Amino acid sequence: MRYLAIDLGEKRTGLAICDAEEVVASPLCLIEDQSSLLAQIKKIIHDEQVGGVVVGLPLNMDDTEGPKAKQIRAFAKELGDNVELPIYFQDERLTSFNAEKKLAGEYTRKKKKKRIDAIAAAGILQAFLEEKGI
Repeated sequence: MRYLAIDLGEKRTGLAICDAEEVVASPLCLIEDQSSLLAQIKKIIHDEQVGGVVVGLPLNMDDTEGPKAKQIRAFAKELGDNVELPIYFQDERLTSFNAEKKLAGEYTRKKKKKRIDAIAAAGILQAFLEEKGI
């Protein structure tokens, strides 16, 4: 089954997808138009034949959920009301930090900004796939 991962941000949202064998997660795209975010995600789900969605959940370092996690859960509920797919949450702590490390020295700050959220989404999805495979 193919999973779509979402790294939801206030200005940009990164998406990643995995192969049908559920082994490798790859960055897919960056959505900057947040006003049509839901419609764009629904189209990608259809076009990519996605069977499940993984949403990055920002937990505090003590495993508690803060205000941002509540916003993410509200978005996931809205998405779930619009697509008939299972929606999973995956701890996204440090994924943006790790994505930045991967891009260190390779891109200008502006180019990093355009890639970081999709790479973070791939990190979220890869962690989900690895935990699922245990």
